[in-house]
Amino acid sequence: MKTLAIDCATEACSVALFDGRMLVDGRFAILGRGHAERLVPMIAELPDKGRADRILVSLGPGSFTGVRIGLAAARALGLAWRIAVLGYPTLALVAAMARAERPGQPVSVCMNGGHGEFFVQNFGGDASAQDAARSLAPEAAGEACRHHLVAGNRAAELARLTGGERTTLDLLPDARHCLALGEDHLTRDLAPIYGRGPDAIPPKARA
Repeated sequence: MKTLAIDCATEACSVALFDGRMLVDGRFAILGRGHAERLVPMIAELPDKGRADRILVSLGPGSFTGVRIGLAAARALGLAWRIAVLGYPTLALVAAMARAERPGQPVSVCMNGGHGEFFVQNFGGDASAQDAARSLAPEAAGEACRHHLVAGNRAAELARLTGGERTTLDLLPDARHCLALGEDHLTRDLAPIYGRGPDAIPPKARA
């Protein structure tokens, strides 16, 4: 089975094509902005333009825009190729990448959440999520991260702010590591995981 993986929920944009468990080819770039313009060309650069038997795509949390771009591309390709599209949580992928470097260790994931906040979530040594992803102010994020090992692009900053002795791994989600995720992290429910409320609230909702 060939799998196309897509992750553009953060400032990183990445795609990967797998044949079974083997990575055939992949792309990874830190863009900040411009995911909409770069994602489809990155997929087209893969062998056979990324054609696969199923698609894995990040559901977030992360950038509102990035999450929507990835989901839109995955859904469009899934319809065109008539294949299944499965979603996965962004923070679970970061945790899986951390476990590849520190096997068996529980890990707290700490990622940029925007508006000065951090996305945080804790994972056990067996890869299971121990709580839900939350967007918290730095001080509260420090209290929420339970484990000595902290991974993500805000891990080092959190360690400095809390003054504790933590092992940190500076990681961004990378589609080339998607098959490190357990099947229990994959879902057919493609609802985005935003981790916090929308930046703009419609007037009726405010009322």
